[in-house]
Order: sequence, then C-alpha cells, then structure tokens
Amino acid sequence: MKRRFVQFISSIITNSYFKGFLEGRIYKGDLKKVCVPGLNCYSCPGALGSCPLGSLQAVIGDIKYKFSYYIVGIMMLIGTVFGRFVCGWICPFGLIQELLYKIPSPKIKISKKFQKLKYLKYIILVVFVILLPAFWVNSVGMGAPTFCKYICPAGTLEGGIPLLLVNDSLRGSIGFLFTWKMLLLLITIISSIVIYRPFCRFICPLGAIYSLFNPISMYRLNIDSNKCTSCGICTKKCKMDIEVYKNPNSLECIRCEECISSCPTSAIKRKINF
Repeated sequence: MKRRFVQFISSIITNSYFKGFLEGRIYKGDLKKVCVPGLNCYSCPGALGSCPLGSLQAVIGDIKYKFSYYIVGIMMLIGTVFGRFVCGWICPFGLIQELLYKIPSPKIKISKKFQKLKYLKYIILVVFVILLPAFWVNSVGMGAPTFCKYICPAGTLEGGIPLLLVNDSLRGSIGFLFTWKMLLLLITIISSIVIYRPFCRFICPLGAIYSLFNPISMYRLNIDSNKCTSCGICTKKCKMDIEVYKNPNSLECIRCEECISSCPTSAIKRKINF
C-alpha cells in the first residue's frame, strides 16, 4: 500500500496541469525544461515536465546536434542513486500496467525461454532512441524521435488520446500512424492484463537505461547469507521472475520490495551505499 500510494502521488504531481486536460493544450512553461524521472509523455496535456527519452531523441535528432550533458547527466544521476527504483515507485506508465494486471483474468507466467525477450528493450534503446534519430534524417538534416513517434504506447495513451478528445481539428488529421500507435497501445493493454508489466520487461528503453545501474546504484538490496536458507519464497513472490536470493540486484529488479516482506527469515534488506 505504501508503494501504491507513492505511485499515485508521483503520477498526479507529474501530470498536475489539470487545465491542459480541459483545454486540450500542452503546458509549455519553464517546468517543461526539466526531465521527470519516469516515462511520461511530453505531449500529455497535464504533463509539467519532459520525458527524458523524448528529450534525448530531440537533441540527437536536432540539425545542430550536440551531446546533451544535461539529459544524459540527469539519467545517470537518477540511475546512480536509484537504479530501477524509479520503475517500481515513480513511473506513471508502470502504475497503469500494474492496475491493468489487477483485472481478474487468467495470468501468464513468462517461461525462462521467453524471458530472453528482456533483451529486446536494449535493442530498441540503441536503434530507436539513438541510431535512427541520429542518422535517419530528412532533407534538412533533422531526425525524428522514432521511439516516441512509432512505438511508445504511453505517448498514445497520455498524449494522443486526450488531445484528440478535446480538439476537433486534430481528429480530422487521424491517419495510418495513429491507427498503428493505437494498435500497439491495445496490444500493450491486453498483454498487461495477463502479464505483469510487459512493456517494462520487454520494450521500455528508459527501464533499459536505469537497469544498467541496478548493480551499482546507491539504493540496493542485500542478502544476509547467515539468514538466507535459499528457500526460494522470494523468487515465487517476485512478479518479475527474479531469483532474488541469488541475484538481488538483477537488471530486471524494479525494487518493488515485495521480496523483503515475503522473506521468512528477514534475510533481504534494503541498503544505501555511499
């Protein structure tokens, strides 16, 4: 309940420009220059800040491209301090997937064979967030934010749909691209009902970035070898299918901390390393 409360509060704060939802307009004030930690679409009418992925693609694809120390520095700072704690506690789209998973339905547990799909998010990070915006350019040398434009279901849900509902002029411009994005969103919604956070597991490039910091982040999980009996209860409890007692700081761990409360010997502890 504590984690869910934090998820709701962070999502509301991140999207607290309520006037935008009523008017169908995007907030363009000074706060928009700040990157929020989680995946939250820049074009969401309520969004006060910018998505770090969208900002990174915009800089990479700009005709006057320069390495963005600010954006990369922000993501490295967040990753170094929290790792994927952001995914489990702060990201609005992560919360949406978890709420969808609560819908009563048969659930699918990902087998070890298909867990290899987790590497797909790193491919998407390299190809759609870095390479295509940098090298797939138009006649004047500008690249497109290809992940946001062609894949991101969060952008469709948080930005595309709310803006279309309020703006008649935008509804008249719906084409194949929006239909494609709606299809991806529908697939994400359906899969989220039966699979725990599938977008986070297999697709999200931001989660891929933060995951690289899990083993070295200041916030980490620690196993007390004197208390751990290798009973595997933490593994059964983990919805991300991690063998926690073997690898508590796995790249896939979103720091939900359910393993901590499930451990019968209290062998799993959160730890802050300085």
